[in-house]
Amino acid sequence: MTQFPKGIRVLPRLLGSTALTTLFGVGLVASYLHAPHDAAAQAVDPADWTPEYISSIAGTIEVDTAAECSAVVPSDYEGKLTYWYIAPNEASPLLDHEIDAQFWEAFGAAYPNIEVEIQSQDYNQMLNKIRTAAVGNAAPMVARLPILWGVEFAAKGQLSEFGPEDVGYSVEEFWPGAMKSVTWRGNTYGVPSNNETMALVWNASIFEEAGLDPERGPDTWEELVQFSNQIKENTGKNGYGLVARTNAGNTPFRFMPQLWAYSAGALDEANDAPTYETIAINSDGGKAALQLSYDMYVRDKSVPVSALTNTQTENRDPFIANQLAMVISHPSEYAAMIDRAARATGQEKEIADRVVANMRYGLIPRGPERRAVVFGGSNLHVFNPDVVDGGEVDMEAAKALVCFWAGPEWSTKISWTNSNPGNLRGFQTSWMKERLEEIKFLDVTTSMLAHGVPFPVIPESPEIMNIIVPEMLQNALTEKMSVAEAADDAAEKIESVISGF
Repeated sequence: MTQFPKGIRVLPRLLGSTALTTLFGVGLVASYLHAPHDAAAQAVDPADWTPEYISSIAGTIEVDTAAECSAVVPSDYEGKLTYWYIAPNEASPLLDHEIDAQFWEAFGAAYPNIEVEIQSQDYNQMLNKIRTAAVGNAAPMVARLPILWGVEFAAKGQLSEFGPEDVGYSVEEFWPGAMKSVTWRGNTYGVPSNNETMALVWNASIFEEAGLDPERGPDTWEELVQFSNQIKENTGKNGYGLVARTNAGNTPFRFMPQLWAYSAGALDEANDAPTYETIAINSDGGKAALQLSYDMYVRDKSVPVSALTNTQTENRDPFIANQLAMVISHPSEYAAMIDRAARATGQEKEIADRVVANMRYGLIPRGPERRAVVFGGSNLHVFNPDVVDGGEVDMEAAKALVCFWAGPEWSTKISWTNSNPGNLRGFQTSWMKERLEEIKFLDVTTSMLAHGVPFPVIPESPEIMNIIVPEMLQNALTEKMSVAEAADDAAEKIESVISGF
């Protein structure tokens, strides 16, 4: 039977697989020198945050996490903590499980007298579970939540005020967009743990077939529309993998960059100091951005007809079949295509292998105002004692865990396969250097982080992003409404939703 690190309690009924628990015997084999906090990266200029720069800084510092965190909470501190998070599951790569196990082994070694009761949650169920738990005064002391969720609990008074300084880090060690996501009415309610952005992916072979430069993606959204149309006219294949499904997060992740690029947004979330009071979706820029999607779907017919019901998952089959030229996706899209190619047979495998060989990654197109991408990730939150099981929070134990998780080492390692460190110093570590060497195109998607914009940090964001924005697209693309009418309708719905709070 596997022996867990001292103080770590995992609730097996919530892990979903006994196989997962066997991984918690993996230990760390290296120790690193302490890097002073004044070595932290400062505010990032998008012009400087290029793939070349990211590669140049990787591996330039060493970190001793235990030493840094012991300066915040002594290593001999005795306490108890409850923690909920979305842990690796049966579908996750083995490496994710191994790194998760290594974290708990390292934390247990650094803080042998802190007992942690872990509950691993399913992504699709965690939000409702934690809502129910908070209402029933049974919330965990600490939880790691997707970037869009935390504000709801802050607005309800269910989170404790808690930020980077509470665990020994400066605000400057985290992305401005990430700090926006943990800020509610001027107060900070969390510490960023990881952040990710997407990029534009294209098939160089289809570009060449269409008479386009195979090594250059569209620089602007207008060029993307032109490229998509040229591909359709010259090859008969679909140019761009438009996504417009309702009640699906994939849709706003791909459409909001258009709005932001054209000086618009759902509200004013793209501003440096948003108020979340000004509705911008039906501005001139908002209508121009929506017109782009209309032109591709209705006028040019250069995107899949199934875009109304597609998520990015549905785009993968035509992409790997050499029938779709461009999509917006994560760096993991390359690995997903390799996997699909490996499972193909016969002529389909030959086609799939050629597609993988011809995959290219580039920046998401810019608009008249900016280049933008949805700023995603997760944050660590401490719940208000009033809603926690037992009515108390062991704040010192919470600080120790958050310090360990959000530092440059573990925010890099835990993000290994599918995200990036929330702590900017993580990009300077040897672990980031290893990731860049192992994960193809990671440098490109990582370079988009400086262009990241978080969704509006208001409790109504999920309804606006997953329902109202996709419905606006549907209304325009089906010609149920004109572009202007669809944008005005969305603005009215947003106003109704936020005024009811």
